Amino acid sequence: MTAPRWMIRHYEFGPFQNNVYLLEDLARREAWLVDPSMESEPVLEEIRSRGLALKVILNTHGHLDHIYHNRLFQESTGAPIWIHAADVPMLEAARQQGMMFGIDVDPSPPPDRLLADGDCLEFADVQFEVLHTPGHTPGGVCLHAPGLLIAGDTLFAGSIGRTDLPGGSYATLIRSIRSRLLPLPDDTRVLSGHGPETTIGRERGSNPFILQPEAYGSLG
Repeated sequence: MTAPRWMIRHYEFGPFQNNVYLLEDLARREAWLVDPSMESEPVLEEIRSRGLALKVILNTHGHLDHIYHNRLFQESTGAPIWIHAADVPMLEAARQQGMMFGIDVDPSPPPDRLLADGDCLEFADVQFEVLHTPGHTPGGVCLHAPGLLIAGDTLFAGSIGRTDLPGGSYATLIRSIRSRLLPLPDDTRVLSGHGPETTIGRERGSNPFILQPEAYGSLG
């Protein structure tokens, strides 16, 4: 049996119980970091202790709990920051976002790459496709590789991303989930920004926001 080329390490940090993901290329000793949340400093120590070169800091969207430690990780490793263009205003307003919750936020550096729908990102010889899934935020994205979806705050186990913050739209989020995520195979693993792992099939068959979206908000 061929040894795996790469793996995903999962962590949970901070008052918002964020899921943080570290993609590790086992051959090249390189890594990508997805959504460096509050209190995620231990990931930096693990990167150092494992002798990894951090190559990318990827934000699935621009909410403060997913971008909180962009500066720490970039200044410590030199890794570029990637985010969708539509969420750059949120990145630039990180301090103002924090004020809404009484949280002091260190401003994020500007992004080094603007992601777009359909972009192909290669990691450890795996092709990840960027799926633009607006609704939770205007520039929310998911990363899809065969059998795997890193979903940010678009889709959760039994729920969906909130849409009551600036830039959110319930109807847009439901359209994003229906058109971009539900066509994926049932056995696709879903790694969300908060909460436990799930699958597309499980959510298609049991998620109330998918089964009866009109019961939870306006689709007009």
